[in-house]
Amino acid sequence: MIPRPTASGRVPRLVARARSAPLAGRTAERPAPLVEVAVLLLVILVFARPHPAAGTDAAALQAVERALHLDITLAANRWPAEHPVLIKPAVYYDRLYHLVIVGVLVRVFVRHPGDHVRVRRVLVVTALLALPVFWALPLSPPRFAVPGVVDIAAEHDILGGEASHTLATGRNLYSAMPSMHTAWSLWCGYAAWYALRTRHPRLAVLPWLFPLGMAAVVLATGNHYVLDIAGSVTLLLVSIAVVSVWDRLAARGRARRRSLRTAP
Repeated sequence: MIPRPTASGRVPRLVARARSAPLAGRTAERPAPLVEVAVLLLVILVFARPHPAAGTDAAALQAVERALHLDITLAANRWPAEHPVLIKPAVYYDRLYHLVIVGVLVRVFVRHPGDHVRVRRVLVVTALLALPVFWALPLSPPRFAVPGVVDIAAEHDILGGEASHTLATGRNLYSAMPSMHTAWSLWCGYAAWYALRTRHPRLAVLPWLFPLGMAAVVLATGNHYVLDIAGSVTLLLVSIAVVSVWDRLAARGRARRRSLRTAP
């Protein structure tokens, strides 16, 4: 009988597997850790740069939502006030979703190396495509622009409400279209679905509940409008399309180089 690997034996093997991909290796499934760190640091540095302060006039977007019968901002914001037991969970959901992003990225990196490159590229492209939208459409969230909306995250913030009081600095990323809370949550759902879709197709559907919950939270806390969420869905779809084209072009390039090397 072959002995089952112990937990203490799994950790060194996972570390060895993570180190096994050479920095410029062509055959390794998993990208080198140094490349991963460099890409993620680049995205963080780009997002850390200030963008134009979100304007305080969101009347045009509110008018569009009214015309489309999507003006549910006040109704959604009243829901936590009428059900106080939901406030703390909503604030934790709102503030700690970054941990889910890191967890999904690490999980795919370790357990699904063949899928990691694609989902990482979608993450990076999503971040880069969001930047011009921030600059082109600086927009105040409902908690700043809609009379009667309560800033629930500021009143019950586990981080001290810092993010809700930095509008004048132009660095409040939560004040812009699209909703990056929703966009990152959608990416988490996509990454987990993409990694599980072949072996566990039924289980792969469950990660999409995370962005659905985030959409409800950002509406209830006054962070975003319905159209902000729609913008996030569009952003992810465009990012996936860009990466798909990127992958096809890269595959054609590799095939062309192989044919040139094997040609007599």
